[in-house]
Amino acid sequence: MSNAPQKEKTSNKITKKPLKRHPALVPLSKDHHFGLLLCWKIRTGIKKSIKEDRIAAYVDYFYKNHLLTHFEEEEKYIFSMLDEKDEKRKRAESQHRKIGRLVERLYSEPDKTKVTLGLIEEEVESHIRFEERDLFPYIQAAIDEDTLEQLRQKIEEIHEPTLEVWEDQFWEK
Repeated sequence: MSNAPQKEKTSNKITKKPLKRHPALVPLSKDHHFGLLLCWKIRTGIKKSIKEDRIAAYVDYFYKNHLLTHFEEEEKYIFSMLDEKDEKRKRAESQHRKIGRLVERLYSEPDKTKVTLGLIEEEVESHIRFEERDLFPYIQAAIDEDTLEQLRQKIEEIHEPTLEVWEDQFWEK
């Protein structure tokens, strides 16, 4: 039986029935929620004309305190279950590197901060959508249940939930 998302007909339109996320991947999917919130905060800050350095400081904090660890866990424990030449693995790892370069660019090219913030927002959102809609279902279908269960135990042992400590909540002002 395939683990591919099933299509379900409701009234006159066809919708994709969501694939139940394997418990091994749930903590990382929850992290993705906070990554999407990062994107929303960037967009909101820009729309409210918040000083770019305030938004950039938050992005730098979030990247160093949350995204880096999240990326490391994915690469070490999840992506490593796929062949190094696997196109989906290579795409996800490439996206991680690109996001890191964009965050570095906030400080190496301060005259382009607003543009860079927009690129970070777009890249993070695109990356999360790729992992949630494509990569994670692919992994669930490609990896056997025993291996996924071992992964679940390992993730449960090492994963820290996202706890944010940031006083300048520019997105609320």
